[in-house]
Amino acid sequence: MARTESAMLALGTSAPDFALTDVVTGKQVTTQAVTGQKGLLVMFICRHCPFVKHLEKALAQLGRDYAGKGIGIVAISSNDADNYPDDAPESLAQQARDLGFSFPYLYDESQDVARGYDAACTPDFFLFDGGLKLVYRGQFDDSRPGNGIPVNGRDLRGAIDALLAGKPISPEQRPSIGCNIKWK
Repeated sequence: MARTESAMLALGTSAPDFALTDVVTGKQVTTQAVTGQKGLLVMFICRHCPFVKHLEKALAQLGRDYAGKGIGIVAISSNDADNYPDDAPESLAQQARDLGFSFPYLYDESQDVARGYDAACTPDFFLFDGGLKLVYRGQFDDSRPGNGIPVNGRDLRGAIDALLAGKPISPEQRPSIGCNIKWK
């Protein structure tokens, strides 16, 4: 298992625009279409990575818990599907259906969106405020495959809760760790 840390994009960075196809609906989804009144969470995930598999049920629950609360949520897979067929759009759609994702799951075939976000690993999380300025980038929580720490989303949920409450989010953030993005 390759362990890659997120690049920790500078706080205050503007959210790069995207227009990508949802693997479930086949419809194009844009940054503006998924941004909530209070912000946007962009998650770079995939199907094959053990780090994502470790918390994918918690990601589905996060989507359900924050639905309708003013935060848009979107997942993006940017992995090279030719060399990693589990990360092809049809397989991602099955993952989304199996887990009951309530948020769009987009495929970034060109990998341009991942580059724009400086995404480095799966999972990699980027939380933007209502003005689409980055307020959190980092880990879901301290849990990793095999470390025995329960998956609870403490870090990311804490940042989302603070954003929704209009409270400051600590700039002391720990990088996410996962498999590297599978570049072409």
